[in-house]
Amino acid sequence: MCGIIGITGGEETLDVLLEGLARLEYRGYDSAGLAVLPATDGGPLWRARAANGTRSLEDLVKRTEDAPPGSSTGIGHTRWATHGRPSEANAHPHVDCTGQLALVHNGIIENHLELSDELVLAGHHLESDTDTEVLAHLIESELGTHPEAGLVGAVRETLRRVRGYFAIAVIHSGEPDLIVAARRVSPLVMGLTETEAMLASDIPALLGRTRSFLLLEDDQIAELRPGSIRVTTLDGTEVIPPLRTVDYDLDAARKDGYPDYMSKEMHEQPMAVANTLLDRLLPDGTLALDEVRISDDELRSIDKVFIVACGSSYHAGLMAKYAIEHWARLPVEIDISSEFRYRDPVLDSRTLVIGVSQSGETVDTLQALREARRWNAKVLVISNVVDSSMTREADAVLYTRAGPEIGVASTKTHLAQITALEILALYLAQTRGTLYPHEAREFLDAMGALPDKVETALERAADVEVVATAYRASPSFIFLGRHVGYPVALEGALKLKELSYLWAEGFPAGELKHGPIAVVEPGTVVIGVATRTHLWEKMMANVAEVKSRGATVVLVANDGDEETERQADAVLWVPETHQLFSPIVDVVPLQLFAYSMARLHGLDVDRPRNLAKVVTVE
Repeated sequence: MCGIIGITGGEETLDVLLEGLARLEYRGYDSAGLAVLPATDGGPLWRARAANGTRSLEDLVKRTEDAPPGSSTGIGHTRWATHGRPSEANAHPHVDCTGQLALVHNGIIENHLELSDELVLAGHHLESDTDTEVLAHLIESELGTHPEAGLVGAVRETLRRVRGYFAIAVIHSGEPDLIVAARRVSPLVMGLTETEAMLASDIPALLGRTRSFLLLEDDQIAELRPGSIRVTTLDGTEVIPPLRTVDYDLDAARKDGYPDYMSKEMHEQPMAVANTLLDRLLPDGTLALDEVRISDDELRSIDKVFIVACGSSYHAGLMAKYAIEHWARLPVEIDISSEFRYRDPVLDSRTLVIGVSQSGETVDTLQALREARRWNAKVLVISNVVDSSMTREADAVLYTRAGPEIGVASTKTHLAQITALEILALYLAQTRGTLYPHEAREFLDAMGALPDKVETALERAADVEVVATAYRASPSFIFLGRHVGYPVALEGALKLKELSYLWAEGFPAGELKHGPIAVVEPGTVVIGVATRTHLWEKMMANVAEVKSRGATVVLVANDGDEETERQADAVLWVPETHQLFSPIVDVVPLQLFAYSMARLHGLDVDRPRNLAKVVTVE
C-alpha cells in the first residue's frame, strides 16, 4: 500500500517528511516523492520525485539537497503502483496545471476515466497514467469556479464527485500553513503538538513526535494548521475525532498492534479483496482488466486455457478452473510451473496461458510463460507487483491490489488472486459472449459482498483457536474437499505444513476410497470443506466414511447449517456465498487454524523454516 506523510508548522519539515517515508518503507514501494511550501504567502511550491524501486527514497534524499530553505508545510508519499507503471511521471505528489497545488493519494478512484475525459475537454493537461492526478485537477477546477470557498471547499466539492476509496492530503501555495486531508476506507491518522499538525497513513511515520493520534473516519475532511486540527463531515458538520494513544515501539507499530505480520495481513484480507474488485467497470458497464494487448477477436478465437503457478498461487489457479470453464466455457488445464515446459505442452496461437505470481518474479512461472510465448500462445499475468518481469512480458495483466505482503505464508495475496481470477473468468465470458455484459456485471456486483463475509470469518479467530487447541497434539491431518472445496483443502493443508511443520495432506474427498482412507484410524483428524455446494451430499457421504473408521472430524460449514454440524466433532463456521465465490471465504478459517496451531507450538509464523517469500531460482 502507498505511504502518506504530512506536516505543517514544523521547523524541520523536510527531515520529518523523509524520516516518515523511511518508516513507511516496510509497506513496500516503487517510487517516492514530496512537495513543500515556504512559510510566506504566494511562495512557489517545490516538488521532488524519484522512481528507482526500493532505492527511490535514497535518490529522493539526494534530490532534496536543492530544496528551498524555510519550508513549513509539506507532504510526502511512497507509491505502490496500481494505475500506471512505476515511473517519475506517475510518482506522487501530483500537481495541477498551475503548479500551485500538490496532492498525495492512497486508494483507487473508480470513475477516473470519465473524470479525466471531462478534464481534458475542459483544457486540463494530465501528465501521468494514474487515477490520482484527476483529483488535483478537479480541485483546481473547483478553486477556479469558487475561489471564495478556499482549498477546503474545493476538496469537499471534489470528493462529492468521486467514486472509490481514498486517503488524500492536499497543499496549495495560496494557503501555505494548511493541509487538507480526507479519507474513505483507506486509513489516515493525525497527530498534534503545540506548534505542529501531522498526518500519515500509518502510525509508525509519526512515532517519536507524538503518541496520541486522532483517527479520521470515512468521508470526513480535516484541516491541519500549525498546532490545530479541525474535522468536518462531507456536509460540513464539525465533529470531534476519536483519540488513540499508543505505548508500543516502532516495530510493533508497523504491525499495527498485531503480534506478527501474518495476523495483520490476514486481517487486511477484506481490504485486499475490495481493492482488487474496485475499478473493474468501464463507463459502458463492461468489465475491464488493467492492461490488455489482446484484441477481443483474438480472445474469442481462444480454444484452450492453461494456468501455470506455484504453491498458493497454484491453488488459486485450481479454483479459477471451475469459474472459467463454467462461465467462459473454455477447457482449462492447470500446471505446476516447474513442470509445465518440461512436459512438451501442446500450444499455439489459439491458446491462452495465465501465469499467477504474487511477485511477478517467480522464476518457474516466468520460464513457463516464456515457453508459452515461444509457441505463439497469448500470455496473461495475475500479479501483485506493477512492472515486474512477468507483467512486462505479458500480453495482458490483471493486478491484485493486496499491497505488500511481508509474512512468508501467503494470505491476503492468495485471496486477492482468487478474486482477480474470478474477475478474469467473467471478463472472458463477457468477451466470448457466453455471458451477456449485464450478467457478468451482476456477478461482479455480487462479489462486492465478499469483503464483509471475509471480515465475518476473521472475527471468529478466537473460536478457531479453541478448535486448534483441542487438536494441538495431533501429529497429522487430512484435508478433504469436493469441487471448489478441493483446492481450499489443498491450501489448508499447505498452510498447516508451512507454519506448524506437521504432516498434512489434502485430497479430493471422492479419492478417499482409492487409497487415502487406508491411513484413517481412530484419532486421525480429518478437516473437511463442507459448505453447501451442489456436491454437499456426496461430501457428507465421504465424511461418514472416515467417521465410521474412528476419525475425528472438523468441518468448515455455512452459518446455521445444523445438518452439517451433527456430522462433525467441531465446526469452523463461515457465511454462505455463491458456490464459485465460496473459496474466498472458506479458506479463511483454515488460515486461522494453521496460524493458531503454529502459535500453540511456539513457532515463528512470519518466517517458516526453509521457505522464502520470492523464489527466483529453479
